[in-house]
Amino acid sequence: MKAIAIDDEPIALEIIRSHASKVPFLDLKAEFTDAFKALEYLQKESVDLLFLDIKMPDISGLDFYCSLSKKPLLIFTTAYMEHAATSFEMDAVDYLLKPFSLARFIKGCNKAFELYNYRNSPETQDHIYIKTGYEQLKVSFEEILYLEATGNYVTFALKDKNILSRSTFIEAINLLPTDKFVRVHRSYYVAVHKIDKMERHQVTIQNKHIPISEAYRQNLTALLHK
Repeated sequence: MKAIAIDDEPIALEIIRSHASKVPFLDLKAEFTDAFKALEYLQKESVDLLFLDIKMPDISGLDFYCSLSKKPLLIFTTAYMEHAATSFEMDAVDYLLKPFSLARFIKGCNKAFELYNYRNSPETQDHIYIKTGYEQLKVSFEEILYLEATGNYVTFALKDKNILSRSTFIEAINLLPTDKFVRVHRSYYVAVHKIDKMERHQVTIQNKHIPISEAYRQNLTALLHK
């Protein structure tokens, strides 16, 4: 996996560089103390994984990631615990609290690598297996209209039925390709090509009105206009 790291503290970047050198499947291409230099790099180069600090001068890591039209896999590296919930709403693969050990760093990288391989595996390009009760149901991407999170469960809304699965929302949406599905709200993940109508505050899929959060509007608009 090609990766870059962004942190305004050079010492933090040194630690990431040292840890990354010990992960055989990770290629750390560049490091940046200036987020805007990193943005210039990302406009020209494609990366698979981003290590990102949250509290930085000029722009926070949260705002930086939201500004990207093409979003790589994300691991936050920060000294502050209070943004953990927000980070997972943004579909971050992991949240590493400084100072983090090599073992903890490798664990996060392994999670990212598993997801990277899943998304790039030819065998999983047109379907997923959804766990419901004691069964694993094979469902094609074409059947899925949207996902809705409710507590510790996720509902997969299909053309002709719903499937209730006990899983976290992050686990569920990570099963789906980001070029076909998009998050529109903290509780909804929708199939882009199933959207019948988009309005300012909602999208409609087969007469189901699904709210849009402002944080996700930009990414949705970009996908609809591809």
